[in-house]
Amino acid sequence: MIIIADSGSTKVDFRVVDDNGRVHKTACSGMNPVYVSATAIQDALKSQVLPLSGKKVDSIYFYGAGVIGDTADKVRSAFSEVFDYDLIYVESDMLGAARALFGDRAGIACILGTGSNSCFYDGRKIVRNVRSGGFILGDEAGGADLGKRLLKAYIKGLLPALLEAEFEERYHLDYAAIVRHVYREPEPGKFLGSFSQFIEDHLDDPYINALLTGAFNDFLRINVMQYDVFHHEVSFIGSVAAVYKDVLTRCIDEAGLKLGTIMRGPIDALVEYHTRRRQQEERTSEELMDKAVATLMARTGLEDREKARELLLKYGSVAKAAENYR
Repeated sequence: MIIIADSGSTKVDFRVVDDNGRVHKTACSGMNPVYVSATAIQDALKSQVLPLSGKKVDSIYFYGAGVIGDTADKVRSAFSEVFDYDLIYVESDMLGAARALFGDRAGIACILGTGSNSCFYDGRKIVRNVRSGGFILGDEAGGADLGKRLLKAYIKGLLPALLEAEFEERYHLDYAAIVRHVYREPEPGKFLGSFSQFIEDHLDDPYINALLTGAFNDFLRINVMQYDVFHHEVSFIGSVAAVYKDVLTRCIDEAGLKLGTIMRGPIDALVEYHTRRRQQEERTSEELMDKAVATLMARTGLEDREKARELLLKYGSVAKAAENYR
């Protein structure tokens, strides 16, 4: 039994893979440990995941936004209160995206969701990462950044009249309300990201199309172009990348980059990745056992393969198994 989680700022997708290879799905609201308490994480795990997996779990793979330093320990602690597991891996959402997009191949992996991020992945690990910076210092072309660009245009009086009227009719926000949401209320990134739907609804408007083009070009220039872009594919994951795929693809083509994959979410690809790795590990383990059995039989003259296997499992090595067989 394994649990795989992809945790963004707004949503967590879970997959529970049972011992027969069946995949069970569930989801809950975001578990960014920077903002969410350990108790809240535990409650979500108990209500959403525990009924599917049971308490005893072989391995847990958690990929999450905000997973760094002490926040990773918070996630581990929450899982340990709910599950009895053998192994747990708490990793960044960036590594999850890279594994989903490239598997065991090297490439430039990018996240364009509520936030944005990028890395160069060598097929095993992240070897370079241009820091995201969050929605204040970075996150170029993420949903929060797009919302910020739209709100900035609105409060500065730069939106075309028709767009401005539609914005006011939909949101009923004055300047004071916008400032309060951004600077005084919790999770301003979610507030900014909520305006992505307005942008999507007006994608054909030249002003909105130019806003998106500028955001994607900034992301490529500031982040992606710092990697070895002319020898590796650039692939994207996230809702923004998927929704605005046509604009993003045009920007990539104009930049002379080689586009790999654009994927909305990583969770199903991560299930494939970890299932494949587990099968490979099982095959490798079985091959090593077969070699050890053959070695023990040759060394001791034992002719019963099952007996040799039992001795190896009991004593842990060929030398100790041979010594105790005598």
